[in-house]
Amino acid sequence: MQLVGTQVIPAYGGKGGFTVEFVGDGGEVVSVQIKNDRGQQLNRLNAVEKAREVMSRFATAKIRDEDTRPSVLRTARAAGDQGTMEEQLDEGLEGTFPASDPVSVTNTAIPKGSKH
Repeated sequence: MQLVGTQVIPAYGGKGGFTVEFVGDGGEVVSVQIKNDRGQQLNRLNAVEKAREVMSRFATAKIRDEDTRPSVLRTARAAGDQGTMEEQLDEGLEGTFPASDPVSVTNTAIPKGSKH
């Protein structure tokens, strides 16, 4: 596989970390999620290098049989995780702010004059 592209996707505007996607010439995609902590000083520029370090650690790790079994992750909604759902909502709102001017309310009724 030849690497043909790299994409860096910020989480929570980069405050929560980054997902780095390495794209291969056959359409393969390897994603590495890196969480940001106070001491790490992770940014869009060094996220790719950190992701490469993580991948190299995984490449040299011994794989156990239980690591190859597929796992199912439940969504925050299915798990009833209110905190995660709030975080996802905040992330969505941050990503769309400012989308446009606030909605204005207009009354279209035409008042009738009084008859004398």
